Amino acid sequence: MAARIWIFAVVAALLLSIPSSSSAHDLQIVNAERMIDLSSHIVKAFLTLKVENIGKDPAADMLLAFPPIQIKNLAMVQAMAVTGKKKKKTYLPLDVKPTEQPDSPKDSGYFLVSFATPLAPGETVTLEVLYILTHSLEPFPVEITQSESQLVYYHDSAVILSPYHVKQQATFFKTPSARVESFTSVEPANRAGKEIRYGPYEDRAPYSYAPVILHFENNSPFAVVEELVREVEISHWGSLQITENYRLTHGGARHKGVFSRVEYQSRRSISGSSSFNALLAVLPPRVNSVYYRDDIGNISTSHLRTGFKKSELEFEPRYPLFGGWRATFVIGYRVPLEDYLFEAPDGRRYLNFTFGCPLVETIVNKFTLKVVLPEGSKDPSAVLPFTVNQDLQVKYSYLDIVGRTVVVLQKDNVVPTHNVPFQVYYTFKPIYMLAEPLMLVSAFFFVFVTSLAYVHIDLNIVKK
Repeated sequence: MAARIWIFAVVAALLLSIPSSSSAHDLQIVNAERMIDLSSHIVKAFLTLKVENIGKDPAADMLLAFPPIQIKNLAMVQAMAVTGKKKKKTYLPLDVKPTEQPDSPKDSGYFLVSFATPLAPGETVTLEVLYILTHSLEPFPVEITQSESQLVYYHDSAVILSPYHVKQQATFFKTPSARVESFTSVEPANRAGKEIRYGPYEDRAPYSYAPVILHFENNSPFAVVEELVREVEISHWGSLQITENYRLTHGGARHKGVFSRVEYQSRRSISGSSSFNALLAVLPPRVNSVYYRDDIGNISTSHLRTGFKKSELEFEPRYPLFGGWRATFVIGYRVPLEDYLFEAPDGRRYLNFTFGCPLVETIVNKFTLKVVLPEGSKDPSAVLPFTVNQDLQVKYSYLDIVGRTVVVLQKDNVVPTHNVPFQVYYTFKPIYMLAEPLMLVSAFFFVFVTSLAYVHIDLNIVKK
């Protein structure tokens, strides 16, 4: 523990030695309140900022700063401007983009938040920021037996890292249980049940940093998909075929010792408390032809609940997953084409589907989404609310001549917040729908003519 605090002190010294941001606008944070939810392995931070323009010119944007320990695990940043009070509050999403600062600490990161309207001198605006961190809970001890609970470390700061002066601030940490082994004390700090509070702190200079370490119990399922390949195949004959290939692992403390199935079944509340043996996938409504299988074959331990707004597939792997254990499986299903394929005003067709992983509370290290367009489709383009890597491939299927265009979308560090609609536009001439039927008719006609000719042609050399 002493070594960890010394490392954090070094990082704090480096951050304090950095001069304030060379922003063209003078801003200060009047009040900052941060709530960090540590109840699962996906860390969610809710930050409320009251920002004031103390300069002489209008301010069009502001910076959000993240220390090196967080920027490498940052999955998403969202910001909204808040107007009104209590039940009459309205939220306006703001544009958030990563940016670079020449005087920033090494490996630290910045995001630029653009205001809806420039902030005039003397005016204030209230912002609500959500940022999500993955792989930020460090199991300690790193190995546990079947009967032990899982303890984790979480590293952060008692004060927010900001390039602006902060007049008043407080930070709250919410743990999944009341079992907290230890936490760094930065006065004023106190703990009540599942909540640890730091602050309030007043008049903190730009780039202030106060490292803290929390050591607490967290037995939530650390479900991590190392790789997910999701294929959406469009058929203009009436359906979408979705196939999802998973490589799942338990990202918590590694299991040591012998696994006892008898103990696991008889003492479920205390044996294997950090393991998980069931998963929930949220699928689109009106699904049909659902299957769930692995390398051995079909798995029958699954339950499907369909509804008008969504469908839920609850399933169990062949064995419970402890820390470090892995499982591979495939989920497939069909949905009606009419619910997801539309025609744009310019005549193009577009697919409106959901990005991300259907599994609840799951981190995806590498996510690949393949949209297979019908043969003959041209000029494909994808529209998403965030940045992804895009590529085009060609796939050959039954009776294909030139192959089917595949739009490949790839993104790392995907969390449930990324499960938002996206669109793929393309042009398609209906005449191409007759290609495969004509090929089948031509093939049968050729076979028929060949058979007819073979029956009627006399191939004997000598006439009888």
